Amino acid sequence: MLSNINNSLELLETAQKEQLYKKLVLQLKKDFELANVPIKLSVDIPPAELKALLHEKVYVLIVEKFDQYLNLLYVVDISENEVRKISASDAVDISAEVSFLLLKREWQKVWFKNKYSS
Repeated sequence: MLSNINNSLELLETAQKEQLYKKLVLQLKKDFELANVPIKLSVDIPPAELKALLHEKVYVLIVEKFDQYLNLLYVVDISENEVRKISASDAVDISAEVSFLLLKREWQKVWFKNKYSS
């Protein structure tokens, strides 16, 4: 499922190959809404654009709206330990790593729902 995925773009391309990309985008939209973090996502957004948009959104949250950032991590269910493992030193690199963590967790949700729903 996630064993050989090293970055956000690979993850998004894998979701497309498995025909779960639209479900992944919808899951992202749903969790951002639950966290009261506005984001404009279309199910037709190209993977590179989604990666860039997510990175930018997480960056803004870290720098300007830290409470919303923490709430998003809680809603998406990203482990505090995973965030602590990030060794990047500036907000741009941290936001890229957190974006990848977000996508990985959302991909897990979508993949498991698809695999085990009847």
